[in-house]
This record gives sequence, structure tokens and C-alpha cells, in this order.
Amino acid sequence: MSEEAQPLLHGDSGNDELVRGLCCTEMELREYPDKYIVRSTDPYTVGHGFSVDRSHGVIRPLEGDLGSENPLKVSTIYGVAGVIRLLAGSYVLVITSRKEIGSYLGSTIYGVASMRFLSCNEALKELTTQEKKDEAYFMSLLKIVEATPGLNFSYDRDLTINLQRSSQLAKERTHKPLWKQADPRFIWNRNLLEELIEAKLDPFIIPLIQGHFQTIQFTLKDTPVKLTLISRRCNRRLGTRMWRRGANLEGDVANFVESEQIVEYGCFRSSFLQIRGSIPLLWEQIVDLSYKPELNLIEHAESSKVTQRHFYDLMQRYGEVLAVDLTDKHGDEGKLSHAYSVEMEKFPDVRYVSFDFHNTCGKGNFDSVQLLYDQIKEDIDKQGYFLMNAEGELLMEQKGIIRSNCIDCLDRTNVTQSFLGRKLLDIQLQKMGLLSSNESITAHNNILDIFKTVWVEHGDEISQEYAGSHALKGDLVRYGRQTFSGLVKDGLSALSRYYLNNFQDGMRQDALDLISGQYNVSRGGPSPFQQNALENISYLPLASAVIIGGITLTTFSLNQAGRNMQHFPASILLAGVTVGVVALVKANGKQFCSRPRLCGLY
Repeated sequence: MSEEAQPLLHGDSGNDELVRGLCCTEMELREYPDKYIVRSTDPYTVGHGFSVDRSHGVIRPLEGDLGSENPLKVSTIYGVAGVIRLLAGSYVLVITSRKEIGSYLGSTIYGVASMRFLSCNEALKELTTQEKKDEAYFMSLLKIVEATPGLNFSYDRDLTINLQRSSQLAKERTHKPLWKQADPRFIWNRNLLEELIEAKLDPFIIPLIQGHFQTIQFTLKDTPVKLTLISRRCNRRLGTRMWRRGANLEGDVANFVESEQIVEYGCFRSSFLQIRGSIPLLWEQIVDLSYKPELNLIEHAESSKVTQRHFYDLMQRYGEVLAVDLTDKHGDEGKLSHAYSVEMEKFPDVRYVSFDFHNTCGKGNFDSVQLLYDQIKEDIDKQGYFLMNAEGELLMEQKGIIRSNCIDCLDRTNVTQSFLGRKLLDIQLQKMGLLSSNESITAHNNILDIFKTVWVEHGDEISQEYAGSHALKGDLVRYGRQTFSGLVKDGLSALSRYYLNNFQDGMRQDALDLISGQYNVSRGGPSPFQQNALENISYLPLASAVIIGGITLTTFSLNQAGRNMQHFPASILLAGVTVGVVALVKANGKQFCSRPRLCGLY
């Protein structure tokens, strides 16, 4: 269907014109012995489709009828997320189930509930023995990709562009395919879409964002208000908590997330934008079995330009930047924070504010963040927020951005961003006339509880995507203080992070490097998996068996020595060996941890 022929429907957003049917909303997947056929079944693009050859993954648009051959299986799918080419052929990622999670500007928003790779790898039998092993590893990484959390999409609304930016762009852009409208930074599956784009299959190309989407409604003074929180994770430096830290040489940082708080009331729409991202220096924190691995600054000829590139990009996109650093001022964090502050002295156009969160809020007092707010209130007032009416008339514009970070850009950052979001919600509602100039939502407990819950769940989801566990310090957002049950939950989450970071995140990082295009698969090159023997052993069982076995034998021997002193020398020997093994494991902790195999740190 041509762009001109696609039907237009008006959403409830006044002047906003949506191109319904831009993406197929429901598809039929037919599986044959030699091919897959994906065909649209929605009213606007019915009959459109394409086939994928199961031998080599060649994609062809459908022409004519499907013929009389009966498929092996017919199922419903809800989107095609892309194609990746490995050694034995292609693998097509399809969305097999979805869940409706809300609406945004008149469009339904869905979350990905499950995905599946369709294998087009008949060439597997032509591979060498080593290539088959490599392909098996790649396929295990695809299983990890299938379980990626926090993926959201819309069939007729670009979720990658914030409200203010969207209002500034020409309305004609909404007639383009969604992938052409989108900000490439926030398309999670950007690298997977290339073959679909080359095949001109625009109705089947769905940009996915990774992050968080939640919308809730509440009543304030008998007036309905809608609050939406959208977060968009940048794809330029995708990675796991310990294997993607800091910045790369281009100035792209790990865990860069743009969060937008949108308020809709009557004829008004208002948006407040914040960003988070790892400290924009070259640094690393390699797992080594310790709870807090050492932080190391990396010396490089381009080091001095990395921070400059990062902030130049932010200023080009967002305007004035206020950098809020929440890290400790002592220990390893202190060294990193000091290096960051020294670098920031070179940028007079960017205000840098250091706020030792743990020292100031160490007793679990959420309201102590007020001290930070007092320091930056003038900057917030100057930057402002976005506000427009139903006619699309611009009433206020956000002229800058607050960039917050801690070490992980998770727990402390989420507490701080939620506090700033609460302050701006008051200001937004006051401007709309729902609150007087001296009123706050803190006087409305039911609304405040809803607001806190949204931000707690936002923090949990962002943390799951980067660290694999729930966020810590959720109690500070929800209750304004630390509770005993919260301490227990934080302890379990911390243990979960420790386990994942040390024993699983190497493979998870490989999966992200594979689908994001950081690692390109090619035949004929050296295998990326020809590691030394120790690296090929299952990490956790080896470390655990050696230590637990030594402790068990020592304990047994000591019990025997209690009955017969002749066993005492053997007990001392076993105890010494166990201590030596523990020391050996500790000294070589990095060798026992799961490490990425496909790419280096940068």
C-alpha cells in the first residue's frame, strides 16, 4: 500500500493526525517445510506479506495467492522485530504475544510479552565443526534476546520522540513509516531492521523501545488528570551493569535513559524531561568475585575529548545541561567523582553540581534531597518545562535538561529523579490552575501514593534491564524513609545483582553486542570462542565446588581429630590447603567470573 493510499484517522488529540495501518497490527505466520510466510490480517493491510526462505533466509514480498500447499503450522503473531544473519543463515525475530499497557495521545501502547526467533539455517550442515560450535553459542545468545525485558511499541505512534520535540516537527512526518519518524538512538531493534528496510516492508517494521511506559489517571478536586511516565533507553552503548560502564570514545555512555513525565488535563498537555547516564569518562569495574570490584580510570590518548563529545551532543539535543553527580566523595567512588569534577571545570557552559547522596541521605531520609533541590531550583526554573494547549499552541518550552548520575545510574538516581518529578508535577498543576501557588500533591495522599508507585515501578524496570534485579532504595521513594521490609528486599536484590554480575552477565553482554551490531558475525574468520581452558569451564560450579569441598573435608577431618589425635595433622593440612585455595580463587577472581567473549569493553 502506498503512503498516499493509507487511511487516516483522527485521534483524540485535536490537530494530531495518525496514520492508522502504518504498521500491521495482527499477522498470520504460516510455517512450511521450505519457507515461512508472514501475512497481514488487519483490515488496512490485509493480504500484504512476505516469505522467508528457510535455507538461506532470503526475504521476498508476497505476490499472488498462497497456493494450495498446506502449512505445517499456522499461528498469530503481533509484529516482526527484525532479522539477524549468523553463520548458518538468518533468524527472524517475531512477537508471539503482547499485552496492552496503556494509551498515549490516542494510541494504544503494547508491551512485548514473548518473542521467538524463526530459524532459517539449513546451511548448518555445511559448517565446519568449530563453526557449528560457534553457531550453537550464537543461538544460545538468541534465547537470551527472546527474554529481553521492558520492550514497548505502538502500531501508529512514534514512542522514541518526546512530546516537545514531536510538536516541533512537521506534521507531514506522521505520513512516513514509523521507523523513518523515529529517533534512531532509542530504537532497541535498530540493527535488526536493515533487511526488512531493504525489502521495503514498511508495514511490517515496528520500532521497539526499551525502558518503561506507564499511564495512570487520578482525580484532583473533582477533575480527571492523566499522568504518563515514559523512559527510553539509548542503544548506542547497550550493556550490563558491570560490563558497560562510563563512556566509549565517541562519548556515548552506558545506561543512558531519557525519562519523560507527561501531564494531561483538559485542553493542556505538559511534559518534563530528565536524563540519566553513566559518568562520561573512560572507566571500568571488572567483576572479580568481590562485592564491590575496584573502579579504574582508563588512560587513553582520546580521554580528554570523551567528556567534551558527550556534553556537546547533549547541548545540541536538549539545550542547557545541568549535571548532577550523586556519587560518594570518598573511596573508589570519590576518586572517580573527583576526576569527573576536574573534567567538568573545562566546560563553563555546563553547571556541575556534586551531591554526596549517601552522606546526606544516609539515614534513609528521602526529604534530604530537598537540599539538592534548593541548590538547583534556579536552574530548574530557568530550564522550565513544556506546555501546550489543545490547538497545539506553545505556552511554555523546556530549554534545558537535568542529567543525573550515580555509579550505576539506578538507585540513587531514581530517588533523585522521582523527587524532581514530584516538584515539577506541583509546578505543572499550579500552572494549569488545578493547584494554587502554595499547594502541593503532598496534601493529597491518594495522589501522592499513586505518583510514588509509578516512580518505584519505573526504577525497578530500568534496573531489571541494566542490572537484572529490582532497584534498591525503593522505600525512599514510596515511603520517604527506609523500612525493615525494604532493607530485606534491598538485601535480596543486592545478592541477586552479585550473582548475575559475576556468573551470568558475560553471556548477557554477548547477546546485547550481537543484536546491537557491536559484534558482526562472519564466516572464515577466527572463532571468538577459542579461549584458554579455565575460561571454558562453568564458572560458578568450579569456584563453589573447590571452596565448599575444601571446607567440608576440613570439617570432617576435625571431627575425626576430636576422636583420634592422629587425625589432627591431616586436619591442619586440609585447613591450610582450603585457605590456600580460597586465597587462590580470590586472587584470580576475574578468571572465575562470567566474561563477555565477543567484544572488549569499548
